[in-house]
Amino acid sequence: MLTKIAKYAVGSVVALLTSVVVFALMLSAGTGTTIASIGAFIAGALPNWVLNRRWAWQRTGRVHFGREVVGYVIVSLIALIASAAGTGAAQSWVRGHVHGELQILLVTAVYVVVQAVLFVVKYVIYERWIFAERSRIRAALRSRRHVWAMARANRMP
Repeated sequence: MLTKIAKYAVGSVVALLTSVVVFALMLSAGTGTTIASIGAFIAGALPNWVLNRRWAWQRTGRVHFGREVVGYVIVSLIALIASAAGTGAAQSWVRGHVHGELQILLVTAVYVVVQAVLFVVKYVIYERWIFAERSRIRAALRSRRHVWAMARANRMP
């Protein structure tokens, strides 16, 4: 388990560094924080997917589209929305309080903090649902339906 967490951390750092570089470059080129967050998201999501699926979780072969791809996209979009909201709020604040290159540094730091907060949450979701051998969520839902069906069947009239 520690090996998997270490590999996940390395993959996340690679993706984060890729994202940070793209975010800072786009922000310094004059794009808004939302566009910069989208560019950074795309730049970091691709290596993150490959490193997590193949290296950390050692998943090869057939991709389970509904669970792996759709689940990964949903988690990534939530991370994108959180980073866009956080960096947008930071950008609004720094414009009135800080001048020069320090603005880019502070807004980029907020981007890193948002990603760090999501690090643990994403690991748990990847471990328990997206890259799990069998979907624990699907099994839990099936079990719940089975219990309800049995309860109805055993009910006295």
